[in-house]
Amino acid sequence: MARLFGIIGNRPDLAARVLAFESDALRVRPKGSPLGWGVAFYQGGEVLMRRRPIDERPDIDVASLASDVRADLVVGHVRHATVGALRTENTHPFRYRQWVFAQTGTISEFDHIRDRLGASVPDFLRSGIRGDTDAEVLFHVFLSFLHDAGRLNDGQVDATQMAEALRSCLAVVDGITSEVGAPAANLNLLVSDGNQLVALHRSGAAMRLRVYNGKADADAIIGDDPNLRRKIPELSRTHFSLVASDFDDAPPNGRWKAVPECAIVTLSRDDEPRIEKI
Repeated sequence: MARLFGIIGNRPDLAARVLAFESDALRVRPKGSPLGWGVAFYQGGEVLMRRRPIDERPDIDVASLASDVRADLVVGHVRHATVGALRTENTHPFRYRQWVFAQTGTISEFDHIRDRLGASVPDFLRSGIRGDTDAEVLFHVFLSFLHDAGRLNDGQVDATQMAEALRSCLAVVDGITSEVGAPAANLNLLVSDGNQLVALHRSGAAMRLRVYNGKADADAIIGDDPNLRRKIPELSRTHFSLVASDFDDAPPNGRWKAVPECAIVTLSRDDEPRIEKI
């Protein structure tokens, strides 16, 4: 019922085409309650956001949310609210400067541990929390670890440092939930600084990868659009990595690969995704 997705590649003019090509796999159909959605994307080094806290359409076509976007990195989220009301402040993705973050899954007993989680965040970051969700608090815990490492305002944060900050987030959450007798949180996360995209999968809700690379995949994306084909002479260099989670059913084609449980995936514009254990 929810959906988390991110795409990164080396052709800003084709990202929307890739999402459209996978529209059936990414489509979300609400079951009972209305959904909300948001997308964040990078243009000219700036983060742009679109968020709609309530969308009562019979299905959410994820591809259409970014159909006019020209960007090589997009993070999106379709929200089935579990913590926090349906309002803009609670709608993912969340942003701090160049950082964006989105999550599915819920931190166990969040109402009981919110204050303790928030206490681990420096005042200057905690004052930026606007909504009621566990995801926004977790995002700021992540930012606090980057701050401690002196990397919060660094324009070139290494993906390894991002992964370590995510691991530290989970360690803090697991420690506090364990103390109150709650189970470990099952979460899917996406975070980006505009240079790379890092996904974390620790949930029963499946996460999958789809990689487009080279001329054959580019031909499939472009289709029979002669104008677009003339504008892209070097099709063999085309590369995109698409990650998504919380599928109701397996994607309709066999080119999506399952991300193993308890894994961190690093995606970049030109390289194959790198998968490592949490």
